[in-house]
Amino acid sequence: MRGYDPDGAALDRAVALGAIDAACDSVRAAVSDADVCFVCAPVSALPGLVEEALAAGGEGVVTDVGSVKRPVVDRVPDAERFIGGHPLAGAEASGVEHARADLFDGATWYLTPAERSSGILYERLFGLVAALGGRPAAIAADVHDRLMATVSHLPHVLANVLVGQAARELADESQGLPATGPSFRDATRVAGANPALWRDIFLANREALERELDAYLAALQEVREALRAGDPARLAQWIEGARADRQRLLEADLAGGPVSEVRVAVPNRPGIVAQIALALSEAGINIVDMALYPAPDMQSGAIALWVAGEGSADRAVELAAGLGYAAAPVDSGG
Repeated sequence: MRGYDPDGAALDRAVALGAIDAACDSVRAAVSDADVCFVCAPVSALPGLVEEALAAGGEGVVTDVGSVKRPVVDRVPDAERFIGGHPLAGAEASGVEHARADLFDGATWYLTPAERSSGILYERLFGLVAALGGRPAAIAADVHDRLMATVSHLPHVLANVLVGQAARELADESQGLPATGPSFRDATRVAGANPALWRDIFLANREALERELDAYLAALQEVREALRAGDPARLAQWIEGARADRQRLLEADLAGGPVSEVRVAVPNRPGIVAQIALALSEAGINIVDMALYPAPDMQSGAIALWVAGEGSADRAVELAAGLGYAAAPVDSGG
């Protein structure tokens, strides 16, 4: 396993700790003949580094771990070897000295295959992510960025705003933070996190984040109108709706249910694996594992998908048929 970092000291630590076997002096040297290349860098640097890794040649898959996907995908739209990635895992401490073997255990790891992405390389990356303990899930790059704007980037913006507002208010009143303020502490835990990193994330995903801010401001406006009107029924309905929405989101986060195998017969052409994986993901079907079985003539083949949840196999068959591919569930007893 080889690695490259512009910080020579970081490379030395990585070798000393056994995170990599050899330190390289360039991206090209690190990725040459690699089966898989992980590009890990601030989001502003990812497009150029991914392009450099692809230009180094080879036949391996190139992926990244950034929390914004469109800027990278737009930079390499026709790259068969690039499949974007984003593991939803991390910790406050950074650097190879804080690496943990269990970091990805049970963590969702988004993969963003594009139309030109190689199905064989997608299968390889899917398997590696699963071997690392992650739960790979296909998602379109633009959908990923909208989702992250909602559940990650917007909360960071709000935490920063809340902290600033509270600091100004308490300073004006010459008061300290009340001893009983758990909701404030919970809501502002991420405030001020890594300014350079989050500045770049906000800018890289600014269009999606702007839309979420507009929607949030509109929702706040509705609450303000209910307060001005002194409307208790409207406020109670709003709070009850939030309670129900939170419960629904928590339940959706649990995979659960049985796992079933589905076989899909497909022609051998670019984009099919990504098309099917994204279709199932958008329908809420969790692909637990997958395998490719090409025909001897390499003109066609089958994709085996193991999907989680009661009724997911039948739904997967319907979705595949809707895309024009023959599919059928596999009897687990056979």
